Amino acid sequence: MLTGSNNGVGVESLLSRARRGNGDSMGQLLQMYRNYLTILATIRLGGKLRRRMNPSDLVQETMLAAHRDFAKFRGSSEPEFLAWLRQVLINCLHHAVEVHLRAKKRDVRREVPIEQISAALDRSAMSFSQMLADRGCSPSASFARRERAVALADQLAQLKSDYRDVIVLRNLQGLSFEEIADRMERGTGAVRMLWLRAIDRFKQVCRAGK
Repeated sequence: MLTGSNNGVGVESLLSRARRGNGDSMGQLLQMYRNYLTILATIRLGGKLRRRMNPSDLVQETMLAAHRDFAKFRGSSEPEFLAWLRQVLINCLHHAVEVHLRAKKRDVRREVPIEQISAALDRSAMSFSQMLADRGCSPSASFARRERAVALADQLAQLKSDYRDVIVLRNLQGLSFEEIADRMERGTGAVRMLWLRAIDRFKQVCRAGK
């Protein structure tokens, strides 16, 4: 499924239809970016916060809020919609912390702003795709037609959770194997082997998508 189109319907057209009250178009738009939001939520909920909140729950709250508040969106393009979704996600995160983790709300204030995370994700997607190309596996042609980070998120979503997590932690967040081992509660050697298997599996996903 391409971000730039959905069954032949472009993002701008879906946005226009959703603005006219077409619920199906709104639902299609949100589903198109679920994987992207999940990667952002996974990165944003690093450290202590992730032990207390599930990224999938945060994404679900974000999608519900986006559906409810879509009338507030003033853009008409995919980049504008992505920027708005990122802001909705961060608003939902702050609300959840206020409600459930009042004692930990300072953790959110100390963390990196969502737009910096998004920019870092875009850069990481580019460098990661280059790394795969150097290893003899160019990502699918969709990378050239779509928001690179969105395409990467959709491909990562095809992996099982521990493969996806180790790639996100290593390649997108840039953590050391020792830091990942602590985060995933595994041995450093086991994490290295998991990462190698995850990269091999991701290469298979790339080839299948060509």
